[in-house]
Amino acid sequence: MNYPVWEVAFGSGLVMAVVSVVHVFVSHFAVGGGLFLVLTEHKAYRENDARLLEWLKKHTRFFVLVTVVFGAVTGVGIWFTIGLIQPTATSNLIHIFVWGWAIEWVFFFLEITAALLYLYGWQKVERKLHLIYGWIYFVTAFMSMVVINGMVSFMLTPGDWLQTHNFWDGFFNPTYWPSLFTRFLFSLALAGIYALFTATLQKDKVLRAKIVKWSLGWVIPAFILVALSAWWYRGAIPEDVWLYARGVMPTATFYLKLMIIFAVLTFVLAALAYLKAARLPFAFAVVITLTAFVTMWSFEFVREAIRKPYVIYDYVYGNSLYVRPIPGDDGFNTENLQEKGMLQTAKWVQQREINEQNMEQVGKEIFRLQCMSCHTTEAYRGVKQYIETYQWDETVIAEMLRGIELMGRGMMPPFAGNDQERLALARYLANLTTQVKPLSLRDGQKLYASYCGVCHRSAADEPAVEFFKELEKEEAMEILDNLPDLMEQMPALKLSPQQKQTLYEWLKNR
Repeated sequence: MNYPVWEVAFGSGLVMAVVSVVHVFVSHFAVGGGLFLVLTEHKAYRENDARLLEWLKKHTRFFVLVTVVFGAVTGVGIWFTIGLIQPTATSNLIHIFVWGWAIEWVFFFLEITAALLYLYGWQKVERKLHLIYGWIYFVTAFMSMVVINGMVSFMLTPGDWLQTHNFWDGFFNPTYWPSLFTRFLFSLALAGIYALFTATLQKDKVLRAKIVKWSLGWVIPAFILVALSAWWYRGAIPEDVWLYARGVMPTATFYLKLMIIFAVLTFVLAALAYLKAARLPFAFAVVITLTAFVTMWSFEFVREAIRKPYVIYDYVYGNSLYVRPIPGDDGFNTENLQEKGMLQTAKWVQQREINEQNMEQVGKEIFRLQCMSCHTTEAYRGVKQYIETYQWDETVIAEMLRGIELMGRGMMPPFAGNDQERLALARYLANLTTQVKPLSLRDGQKLYASYCGVCHRSAADEPAVEFFKELEKEEAMEILDNLPDLMEQMPALKLSPQQKQTLYEWLKNR
């Protein structure tokens, strides 16, 4: 459980996000699209529509190229990516659900086989057998979703598994059913959306209108039901976790709003397109696919963001450290690391001792081990910009690291290391920029934003603001000198008398 770190200059988290969401967008189409194919074939036979059947043959080739070829490549890409970026979480998911994965791989093999038989079976096997191939494909693709959904939803809501370590407790976790329904309904919508790519290329306007209306007949009802299912899903998420999507965490809040906006936009576009089915251009298929993609992208980002600081909720932190000691963790739990230190526990470090000469180099090692799974220095989630925004010097950074897990605006794991390692990390981070300047002694708002704003809101009804408004000046000055006495993780800020007075006066007048 003690792995090296894959360093990606522009952010390993961004790599994982792109690969994962692209694959998810295709894999959901693979499920809903399978049902779309077989039901459309039934429809063509029932209506004796040779032109619809001819279109379906071409659409099947498009479907197989997207799902079996591109989808399989991105699927391998996910395993490659998560294995490098989150090896501890990947190992845990494999060990916890080993038989689940084995079953899923059987379904996947049957799914691919059935898809190829369905594609190459056109006009080569009788109708009944060809339809059987189609149904086998859909059932096995759906069962793959059924199995994988258990592992994916487990990461957000492990439920009773944390106490029992029982396979079924982890698999049928609190968000399993709402997540499955939401994903399946979205897959039906994607089946209709992807069909528009080949439908809008038909020159026969009557045929085009028929296929477009049939396709949008999947999209519109599915999006209505997705909204209901998503509400069910939201209700299954613990309230303290859901708060991150309601203003506590800017990333989650932003993507929640984006998801709602683009879901509504996709629905409206689908409804409008239904009225213009015969004249619908190919460009429209591209636009509605992009809006649906942003909807799913946002959904996955919200799901990932509200899980922070964990990669497996309350079990493994996002930086691959265990929340509590477990057998076989190689000492990579916060309790052990805070006692023995990161340098004496990690296998993949160049430095084992800290002295004044190598402080910055050690700090870089600590950053690589504890921060780089989410942050870069200057690119994606770059820490340099945060330091410059809040104007933190080395002393302030060192103090902030003491209670970093309490920062409400960006949930992070606690610092896992000894005091020397914390100071080394502060040295490294402080030296990333030369743009930190002393704050104005007369600007209480900036002082508050810099020293308090990462954890506390500045609104008048914020508990911290209300607390100081009730204090007399002398008492407030004393508390500002001894903040850790209020809470151990609070930073011991070293403010000048004038800074303290300015900050107190600003708080008093809120």
